[in-house]
Amino acid sequence: MIFEHIFRLIFYFSVKWRERAFLITIKRLVKMSYIEMKHSYKRYQAGETEIVANNDINFAIKKGELVIILGASGAGKSTVLNILGGMDTNDEGQVLIDGVDIATFNAKELTTYRRNDVGFVFQFYNLVPNLTAKENVELASEIVPDARDAEQTLVDVGLGKRLNNFPAQLSGGEQQRVSIARAVAKNPKLLLCDEPTGALDYQTGKQVLKILQDMSRHKGSTVIIVTHNSALAPIADRVIHMHDATVSSIEVNEHPQDIETLEY
Repeated sequence: MIFEHIFRLIFYFSVKWRERAFLITIKRLVKMSYIEMKHSYKRYQAGETEIVANNDINFAIKKGELVIILGASGAGKSTVLNILGGMDTNDEGQVLIDGVDIATFNAKELTTYRRNDVGFVFQFYNLVPNLTAKENVELASEIVPDARDAEQTLVDVGLGKRLNNFPAQLSGGEQQRVSIARAVAKNPKLLLCDEPTGALDYQTGKQVLKILQDMSRHKGSTVIIVTHNSALAPIADRVIHMHDATVSSIEVNEHPQDIETLEY
């Protein structure tokens, strides 16, 4: 009887230990960063002068976050975005995307990464003028195997009635929404936005930001926005401040502000 009782106790505590170890593992996985830049440097040569565009960049981003990289012109934020998007390479350091260091990629691997994993939204829309809104989105969705439906993606950004309009027949805000739909239709791991509201008026800019915030909150997209406008910071889950080519501070917003209530 005594040995049976001891055996039951040992079995009970071993089960509890395994359950606890499992929960700890799950918690660690949840907390793992989706994107990490570790001691990343980027330098350019201008004649005999070396320009340091990124100087020991360090930050981490979780999956599904909306992140704003904030800084004045020349702070190095667009260089960070270009490196994350595989459009440029760093000189030193790691750039981890979902556990893979893209800093080690060759040119062919970077092309595959850009095509399959990254959606870009720029300040200027870069739409093909002789293609309709739907055709512009299809142009991007056709290059990846698991693309979203182009028509439904345009409906999701409020352009269901503008499918067959050409860019010249659309307002600036509508063109930017087409460019967002084009980026999102690829089902990218990352949605990278460089001053996406820079060429838009106040109300149209808020509409575009609402779409990006919804992509993060409701679609699980990881969205990174580069801007010089500090008034946008409250809508982000995480704000990365850059100054003089380095990260000066990082803020985490536990309760990001809804874009509808933001005044800027």
